[in-house]
Amino acid sequence: MSISSFTSRLTLALSLSSLMAVMAVGRAYALEEDRDVPRMVSFGGMCANCELSGRKLTGARFMGANFAGAALVGSDLRGASFFGSNFSGADLTRADLRGASMTGATFLAANFQEATLDGLQAKGANFSNSNISHARFDASDMQGASFAGVNARSVSFANASLLGVNFTGGDLDHASFKDATLAGSNFANAQLAGADFRGASMMRAFFGGADLTTARGLTQGQLDEACTDAATRLPSGLSGHACKGPRVVIMHAPPHPPAPPAPPR
Repeated sequence: MSISSFTSRLTLALSLSSLMAVMAVGRAYALEEDRDVPRMVSFGGMCANCELSGRKLTGARFMGANFAGAALVGSDLRGASFFGSNFSGADLTRADLRGASMTGATFLAANFQEATLDGLQAKGANFSNSNISHARFDASDMQGASFAGVNARSVSFANASLLGVNFTGGDLDHASFKDATLAGSNFANAQLAGADFRGASMMRAFFGGADLTTARGLTQGQLDEACTDAATRLPSGLSGHACKGPRVVIMHAPPHPPAPPAPPR
């Protein structure tokens, strides 16, 4: 084999090896051209008030990160992971978050208006006082999440698992809970005008003080499984009852991000 041929093969082998390494690392990067974003997206850190609107961040990993107040309007975050991260006050209007994971993450007062979150995994996540109006959470798993005080007008939770979710004081007018699992959820003092409960499972869901007079698809069978109080308002012809004993409440403590690997000795 000539020296030139050997050199060419060696160069090709090194190039392929480098390419494979770049591809492996590239999955953890949000955007190659954004030098300030990749490490924070992949390994945590702080990027408060960052401007990331319209960015393609598919599969990005936010591990214990602080992106409070960040702008992610219209961003592509399909399959992204927000494990234990803080996105309080972030703007995710019209963002695509299908298949994302938000376990233990915080989105206090965040904006998800018109966002798409089908298939979301968000056990124990905190969306309190957020704006999720006209957003879609179809077929999502959000056990133990909090939506207290949320603006959720015309939101869709069709086929979602909402066991033990806190909707206390939320504006859920015209929301869809079609075929959703609402066991143990708390709707105390929630606004539910025109909400759709067709096919929803309501075992020991609490509707104390809630107004269900114009709710759609609500049946006596559902109310027989649910819990109401003297302040609950129901559609004409339907009746509720107070539940005896403690209600079922599912709690999930926010998990801690995994510890980084130990440096090589």
